[in-house]
Amino acid sequence: MTVYVNNSPVEILPGMTVRHALISSGLSKDDISLQRVHDAWGNEIGLDGELSGGEKIFITSGKSV
Repeated sequence: MTVYVNNSPVEILPGMTVRHALISSGLSKDDISLQRVHDAWGNEIGLDGELSGGEKIFITSGKSV
């Protein structure tokens, strides 16, 4: 199924999470936990949330360390 990360299509399997989509988009596993992710409506979503086909997610900023 296709989801969109920063408006770029990413192919993932049904049941995969936001984390899987970010990895599939090319973000390194080490950088994943430093990201803030929002849905198309601006709501912050967790990395373990399941995605549905056609969903759009956006990496908006890094968390302060």
